[in-house]
This record gives sequence, structure tokens and C-alpha cells, in this order.
Amino acid sequence: MRPASVVVLLAVVVVACCVPSPSAGALPQSSAIVFREEEAAADGGRVMTSETQDPGEDRAGGPLGATIGGYRPAFALDAPHRPQSDDASQASSTFDIDFTYHNYDALTRFLRATSSRFPHLTALYSIGKSVQGRDLWVMVVSSSPYEHMVGKPDVKYVANMHGNEAVGREMMLHLIHYLVSSYGSDQYITWLMDNTRIHILPSMNPDGFEVAREGNCGGGQGRYNARGFDLNRNFPDYFKQNNKRAQPETDAVKEWVSKIQFALSGGLHGGALVASYPFDNTPNSIFQSYSSSSPSLTPDDDVFKHLALTYAGNHPSMHRGIACNANSPSFENGITNGASWYPLTGGMQDFNYVWYGCMEVTIEMSCCKYPPATELPQFWEENRVSLVKFLAEVHRGVHGFVMDENGNPVEKASLKVKGRDVGFQTTKYGEFWRILLPGMYKLEVYAEGYIPREMEFGVVEQHPTLLNVTLHPSKRSDNFYRPSQHSVAYYHRQPSQPAPSGGGGMGSIFTTLSSGFTSLMGQIFG
Repeated sequence: MRPASVVVLLAVVVVACCVPSPSAGALPQSSAIVFREEEAAADGGRVMTSETQDPGEDRAGGPLGATIGGYRPAFALDAPHRPQSDDASQASSTFDIDFTYHNYDALTRFLRATSSRFPHLTALYSIGKSVQGRDLWVMVVSSSPYEHMVGKPDVKYVANMHGNEAVGREMMLHLIHYLVSSYGSDQYITWLMDNTRIHILPSMNPDGFEVAREGNCGGGQGRYNARGFDLNRNFPDYFKQNNKRAQPETDAVKEWVSKIQFALSGGLHGGALVASYPFDNTPNSIFQSYSSSSPSLTPDDDVFKHLALTYAGNHPSMHRGIACNANSPSFENGITNGASWYPLTGGMQDFNYVWYGCMEVTIEMSCCKYPPATELPQFWEENRVSLVKFLAEVHRGVHGFVMDENGNPVEKASLKVKGRDVGFQTTKYGEFWRILLPGMYKLEVYAEGYIPREMEFGVVEQHPTLLNVTLHPSKRSDNFYRPSQHSVAYYHRQPSQPAPSGGGGMGSIFTTLSSGFTSLMGQIFG
């Protein structure tokens, strides 16, 4: 029988060097407030602290046999060594990218060339193919591109899911170029890449882009995939049954986010100038008009507003909230709740948040969906700092490990911040992350076969809190915690799409009307 133990919650500060920002504003420091669980047992029991965690990387298989979240990279490293920072500087000395639109072939050439030139900072992989067989390329940009960095978060950008909204696609290529070219010489970028794995999907809808036309600021040509589906209306929806047939592009993204535990995401669009945050849908959207929609707020509304303001506030004009034209709305501080702007069913950002606990914000980058290429340099200068600082926000809040009493990671433990009913889970290494603003919180942790835990912790400004949790087995095998329906009101980990309702009737009439309305609004604004 295990002796009684006294659990003491200690807070220690790990001091690290503060790195300056590339522009005005302070870098989220790499210091951490560490909440550690210390067990003082009669038998001199084990002490679990942050020091007991392996700070290294998962090197299983080595770079030559590595996979990225289960995906096989397009290139393999020839040698498992990491270059010094001046290697990256030397490689970038003749590396450049033009301010022009890149079709699928040109985009592929750029990504392959980047992966070849910077093999220790980038890894290229495909998460699937479009309807017409084009690869959905993703590039990892990190100081450890092929290997998971234990305790360090994964973030992502997804661009061009509407094929005619082209600015985000090019901004992603320039962001990749900027990151790899700046590593080792820019302290902020070096810190970000050393502590984060950045996944960039430049084009979720490459088929649509191929038929879109430069200079078309509105309209729907190229918006949809090759089968005529709007990909941002094609995801499972928490509020309403989504009967639209799943498309290969959305299926690929759904599988992608199920394999890699993303903590933060940005979806890049065009047709407006605003940062939009969840929820995109609402239970009452059928009966609301575009001009009178009410906000549909998440339990993490404070965090989502902060993330949206981070992007808009670092953009020279977005934060002003000025309408694109006389027929477009203005947005206070350059941000909006998605449903308040106009509700839609089947959106990607709600899916990321509800199904996997990944906080995603939609960035509308340009009033014109497909502006002339001569304007791309200006768009890059306007968005460069916002794109980088948004990703750095993943390093605020709480992160840590859930382990059993023997120090083994507890995979797929379910966690929830009390009062915030969207949950999240641990990785196979027992890791978790949650973006939170300064304050005091309670973390609820439960896993099958273990006694549930509730732990208090604090979050301070610009210092992530490290919270390590030890779970103890329940006394009886059938005595594991089963959360009530209320405690997981929004939480879905492996959802099943409801069967299409038959027979028409009023429900199908309202669904058709609602879908037609949101499709029209989407074509106008993005």
C-alpha cells in the first residue's frame, strides 16, 4: 500500500535572457513561471519537477527515417548534424523571392528549393492532394524541422483556402523566406524558431488558384475547389448539421490537425481588412440578417480578442477599423466576432477550436481579393510584424506535462480550464499547451484509470507558466472519472458527422436559405 503523501505546490522562476523584438514592442520572454508538484512521501518518494523532464528532442528513427506527425517529408537529411548560425546566414546570402504570384509549379519549385537550401531549418511534406491531384504542401520552419521538440508547441498558418484570395498565399512564401533568412542574425526570429515548430500551408485550394485571375477584387471565380465546394463551409459544425459532402482538401486538413497537436493557428483570407475570431456560427443564424447578427462568444473570448488585437494592433492600418468601401462594414480596432460579422456553417476556425482545442483566428488581409502583384511589397511590409508576433503568442499562458507516478507520460489525458468548457488533450509525450491571459485559474485533469486532479495556477504577463501534473491510478479499474455532459459542452475529440436528414420540410428549407445567404456574404467579403 502506497504511503500517504503531502503534495506541495511550489513556484520557481527560471531566468532566461530577454531577446529584443525586431520592431517596437517587447518580445514574449523565454522565462517561465514553473509550477511544480513535489511529493514528500514516507519512503522518500520521487520528486517530479521540470528538471526531470527530458529537454531534448524525440530522435526516434533519426533524421533519415523521420516523419512529421506521421507524414513522410519530401526530402531527407543526409547527415544528422545541425549547422551553426552562420551556416544559415551563408545559405541565405543569395536566396531571394520575387514579389509576384506563384502558380502551383512555381510554388512547388520555391518550396523544394528552400528545403534543399535550408535542410536544417525546413522540412517539406504533403498532407494530401486536391481534387485535381495537386499536393497540399506544408513547410515546417524551425531549428528542429524533422524532430518534435518535447515541450515546445506546434503552430500553423493556412492560406488560400479560397483560391481567388491570393495575398495570403504569397505572404506565406515571403514569411518562409524571411524566417530562414533571418535565423542566426535576428534574435527574435532565432528565439521563435528555437522554441516553436511553425507549419505553413501556403495553398489549401491550389486548384481554385489556377483558375482565379489577377486583378479581380471580388466575385467567385476560383473561390471554390474543382468540384465547386466552398472549403470554408465544408468542416463539421458544432451548432448545425453540415450535410455538405466532405472534400479531399478539407479531409486532408482534418486528418492533419488530428495528428499534430496545434496550439495556435491563423487562417489567411482576403476581401476585407479585419481579424475575425470564433465563433463563426450561432444557433440562431437562420433568423439573423447580415446587418443584425449578434456575437457568438466562446468561453475563451478574452483570449481570442487578445489574439485578434495582437495581429490588428501590429498592422499599420487594420487596427483603424476603416471600411474597405461604402458598402462594407467598419470594425472597431480592426477585429470582429465571426458570427457578429455574418454567421456561417462549416467554418475551419470553429472546427479547430471545438474539435481539437486549437485557437484559430481568421485574418482578412486585403480589401481586394486578388490585387495586382505590384501591390505585394506593400502587403508584405504591412503584415510582416503581425505574422510573426501572432505566432509568438503561443508562448503565453500555461504549458506542461501530465505524467503518472512513475514518470511516464499520460497520452490523451483530457484537460479543461475551469469555467472554460472547451477542452484539450495531451500528446503522446504528455505535453499540453493553453493560451491564457494573466490571472489565476484552475486546471481540471482526468484520464481513464486515474484519479482526476484539479490544480490552481497563475499566469503572468509575457511569462509562460510551466505546470507539471502527476496522476495516480484509481483504486478500482472501473473507478475512472467520466466527465458530465455539462463539463464538456463544447468538447469533441473524435466527432461523427450526423447522417443527412431526409424528407425536406422546414428544416431543409431553412438550411438552404441560410447556406445561400452565407455563400453570398462570403463571395462579397471573404
